[in-house]
This record gives sequence, C-alpha cells and structure tokens, in this order.
Amino acid sequence: MSHALVDTEEHRDLRAAVAALGARYGREYFTSVVRDGKHTDELWAEAGKLGYLGVNLPEEYGGGGGGIAELAIVLEELGAAGSPLLMMVVSPAICGTVIARFGTDAQKRAWLPGLASGTTRMAFGITEPDAGSNSHRLTTTARRDGSDWVLTGRKVFVSGVDIADATLVVGRTEDARTGRLKPCLFIVGRDAPGFSRRRIAMELAAPEKQFELVLDDVRLPADALVGDEDAGLLQLFAGLNPERVMTAAFAIGMGRYAVARAVDYARTREVWDRPIGAHQAIAHPLAQAHIELELARLMTQKAASLYDAGDDAGAGEAANMAKYAAGEAAVHAVDQAVHTLGGNGLTSEYGLASLITAARVARVAPVSREMILNYVSHQSLGLPKSY
Repeated sequence: MSHALVDTEEHRDLRAAVAALGARYGREYFTSVVRDGKHTDELWAEAGKLGYLGVNLPEEYGGGGGGIAELAIVLEELGAAGSPLLMMVVSPAICGTVIARFGTDAQKRAWLPGLASGTTRMAFGITEPDAGSNSHRLTTTARRDGSDWVLTGRKVFVSGVDIADATLVVGRTEDARTGRLKPCLFIVGRDAPGFSRRRIAMELAAPEKQFELVLDDVRLPADALVGDEDAGLLQLFAGLNPERVMTAAFAIGMGRYAVARAVDYARTREVWDRPIGAHQAIAHPLAQAHIELELARLMTQKAASLYDAGDDAGAGEAANMAKYAAGEAAVHAVDQAVHTLGGNGLTSEYGLASLITAARVARVAPVSREMILNYVSHQSLGLPKSY
C-alpha cells in the first residue's frame, strides 16, 4: 500500500481517464439534467461500464480491486469537470464498503456486482429528525420476531431513495446482556411493505433528491442484517469514514471547477486594457483558494490511504480533518470564483451561482464542521468533552 503524498502513475492515469469522461459531459449536461428534473443516468451508466463506480470493490465481485483512494479520485475528477455523482458517496463508498467488509457471502453475491457496475444503487439512512449528528440517540429500532427483524422509525435527508434499489438503514437493537441499544445495519428493499418515502423540498440544484423515510413495522428476513449484531458500531464507522473521504473529494472537485472557471475568466476579461487577472486583488485570492484545495486534497489522500491500509482509528481522525478542510476550501473557492466574475458570476450562463448552495453542503453534511471540531478537540487533543 503506497503512502506517497503524490499520485502514483496508476492514479495519474486514472485521473486523466476520468477527467476525459467528465469533459464529454461537463457542466452543461449536469445543469440540463437538473433543469429537466432528471437524473445523471447516462454518465452514471458509462462510468459504471468503464469500471469507475466499483473501482474500490473486490475483483471477484466485478469491482476494480482498489480502495477508497481510487474511488475518491473518480468523484473528484468528475466534480472538477462540473458533473459530480453524489450517489458515489453512498452506493459504492458506504454501502459497497460495508457489505464487502462485513456482509455474508450471499449478501456479497447479491449486491456487490450490481453496485460495482452501477446497475444497482443503494441509499443510506442514518440521520433522524431528533438525533441530528448524534448517532447514539437514534430511535429507529429493530426487534426480533421469530427469525425475522421488524424495523420501526424515521429517517431524514436520505439521498437518492427514488433511484435506489434498496436502502442500508441504521437501526438499533437491544443488547440482551445490558438492555442498552446498539446500532445495527439492515438492507431494506425499496418495495418492502411499511417502507415509505416523502421528498423533502430543498433549495439545492442537484439531480439527487432528499427524502424522509418512514419504517412502519417493516418486516425483514434474518439475512437482511449486515454483519455481526454485536459489532454494529465498528461496522457503522467502516462506512462513515469512507463517507467523509468521499465528501471531501466531492468538495474538492467542486472547488477546482469553480476556480478553473474563474481563472479562465480572469485571463480573458479585460478592464483598463489588461486582463483582470493581472491585478493582485483578483490573482491572490484565487491563488489562495487553489492552495487551500491542494492542502485539503493532501489530507484526503492521507485519510484514504490510512483507511485502505486498515487503520480505522487513524483514518477516522484524518477523514474528519479532510472533510473539514475540503468543506471550508470549497466554500471559499466558490465564493471567490463568483466574486471574480462579478455580475456574471450570478448568471445561469456561467453556472457558478448554483454552487453557492451546493458548497455549503460540504460544511453541514454528513456531519457539521462544529462536530468535527468537537471530535478533534477531545480525540486528537485530549480536551474534555463539552457534551
């Protein structure tokens, strides 16, 4: 496993190939899909056919045999081309990783080939209305009924449920020894009786829609449980760390796209007989945004490398830092890009204004920057908890 701080030749080749795919679609394709209320099905299908969606999944199930490092490259480069695929964060990164690491042989055979090719998509349900970022306060419960499981509860802000074949739901079961509730993961098919969804209206220009889920005594067979009932927290974070890495990659790609558009504009837009990029008031903030994105990418590469090497503890710290750094860098990059273009930065023609809202997502999801600062303060610095 390489821990180099620069891309290997294999990674450079992967970046170039994915960038070429992204360029064939670009921002115009993405915005037209959003405008028409459709999904990025064509790009998703081609990325799957080329093996990019399952680059992190085991070869024996049709994947590329790589890791989160490679999957993050794919998402970043598609984002840098203006056509990010948000469901990559969920379907292959979270769900695919959890099933590959902890699923039964039957679960792997049933789900991984489709997740790798993109012909199957899976959503991920963890957030609840009253729990927020506190996974220890989840109220969705799973109880045994004979050999079956029965799930009851609600989830919110679940991406892409309408296009997913199933949802990996985080529920809680009662520990027979202590009586305490512990997290467990269940695969819930989209047509399971008692499983319903309601779309949440969002001020966000994205093909992937957000949903509230209701689980009303959803009965599942015993084999819907993923992994060991007593190791749910370990399995949960095996999916959440890749989620943070992929969110960072998503943000970095977005920031790179914004900076590239701004740089192109600053080179060609002339005021007082010279390009505006010749003025330090324009050039320096863009240079700063570029530096911040590159620094965030380094931490993202570190986090992915640690995770792929099996260092879950080290990856947890680095993944949180990467997500924090990338979210801040993306917001700054988008803001400076829009400012560089002035009034043009708010027009539909240049396609930057919609990124103002999108960039904020990386600050608040899947965990807020304040919760990351809490994590770093007590986990990394050893300070007492404030909660």
